[in-house]
Amino acid sequence: MQSPEWLCSLATKGHRVPGVIRATESSPIRASDLPLDTSPFPSKGFSVPQFAQALARGLNVRHVRFMALGSAIGTGLFYGSASAIQAAGPAVLLAYMIGGAAVFMVMRALGEMAVRHPVSGSFGQYASKYLGPFAGFITGWTFAFEMAIVAIADVTAFGIYMGFWFPDVPRWIWILAIIFIIAALNTMKVRVFGETEFWLSLIKVSAIIAMIAGGVLIVVFGFGLPAEANPGIATLLGAGGFFPNGFWGLLASFSIVMFAFGGIETIGITAGEAENPKSVVPKAINTVPVRILLFYVCTLGILMMIYPWNEIGTEGSPFVQIFDNLGIPAAAHILNAVVITAAISAINSDIFGAGRMMFGLAQQGHAPASFGKISRNGVPWMTVLVMGAVLLVGVWLNAVMPESLFLLIASIATFATVWVWLMILLSHIAMKRSIARENLPASEFPSPLWPVGSYLALAFMGFVIVLLGIMPGTRVALLVGVVWIGFLFIAYKVWVRGKGHERAELEDETGRDYVSID
Repeated sequence: MQSPEWLCSLATKGHRVPGVIRATESSPIRASDLPLDTSPFPSKGFSVPQFAQALARGLNVRHVRFMALGSAIGTGLFYGSASAIQAAGPAVLLAYMIGGAAVFMVMRALGEMAVRHPVSGSFGQYASKYLGPFAGFITGWTFAFEMAIVAIADVTAFGIYMGFWFPDVPRWIWILAIIFIIAALNTMKVRVFGETEFWLSLIKVSAIIAMIAGGVLIVVFGFGLPAEANPGIATLLGAGGFFPNGFWGLLASFSIVMFAFGGIETIGITAGEAENPKSVVPKAINTVPVRILLFYVCTLGILMMIYPWNEIGTEGSPFVQIFDNLGIPAAAHILNAVVITAAISAINSDIFGAGRMMFGLAQQGHAPASFGKISRNGVPWMTVLVMGAVLLVGVWLNAVMPESLFLLIASIATFATVWVWLMILLSHIAMKRSIARENLPASEFPSPLWPVGSYLALAFMGFVIVLLGIMPGTRVALLVGVVWIGFLFIAYKVWVRGKGHERAELEDETGRDYVSID
């Protein structure tokens, strides 16, 4: 048992001491602050570091709230929505509402666990505690895999967007440059990350709201449209009605629709670095329905009222295409700047989320011990380097197969995303049963519609995975996913040692307050 003086000394350095005190200062953490495992890699398999290092807490309400807003605005909306529209036509709006409802149930389940156990490893550690260590291993690494794949999709989209302005410059040059910039940013203090995401998200949110307002004016008054144009419901339904490609078209769109929501679970990871997760996390998660309706349903609905859906191509952002084809070049250039901002924000969040998850895996003995080391700025620097190296693979892929890369990557990312959501829901169900069985205190942020909502969301996620196997264009994604899960099973058996085979021990912070130390 450590002395109270030792605990307070950690708190004043920005560490989280579960159940004792919470510091809001995010001063740098020096290597001398804690005794460390001197070997960056264990000699045999993965092992738990002697002392888990704590991340500096520098994310406040403003940071996390705008991260929550911005997490729904990325490559899936600004680029991937074109493929979803081509598959389903106007029915894609229904697909976003159905998928969004299921995602909201996932996020409320995650929110209930995050408020109870605010740790940086988030749902990876929740799975370990409530489903077992192998479940935690497979969940954590699949999320890291998801973020890596999504990041490759995001840098691919970034290169495509830059091609709108510089069509003669090879895409991989832009991608290489942005990788180095974002990797450097993620080695700085977490407050720098939070501020960057705040401003990037503010730009994205403001642009979406302005675009909706401008779109309404175009639909109502016809501003900037040729005389023969007929904006409104007639344009929306004029090319085959609401289900132009039938019910099968609606189903085909779900792989891209669910990809668009991928990464939204990163909000749960911020609980490990938020100054007051019990306040911040619920506020962020409760904005999910508004984000889905505003950013997807309203935005895409208005765009398809202005421009026929069947004339939207998949080369570049549909938002830029529409305004460019309407003869509003200034708007097209402004929107291209916005979608570039969105891509940068998404890449930034991808590296952040994957890095924190791998940090949590190292704490459990599920990753190399070096992944659990933090820099003077209080961030897990080794995981940033790993993600940077993975993204260099994206540079190579964009050089050898630029045309077909995005849809393939998006499909694989969809499998990983939905798998992680499945594990979140299963962990939540196991936690609720544990609370009832052990007569533990009730949750402070309970998931609504329990248990029906969680089981319906679980069934829907399973349905999406089945769809990936049925659809010819996404079948390879399911194959890659099965191979990945098989690889993780072997990796767990071969490399994980000692305490890595034990369930995660998480502090239950129900009913405990947070105290700021100035």
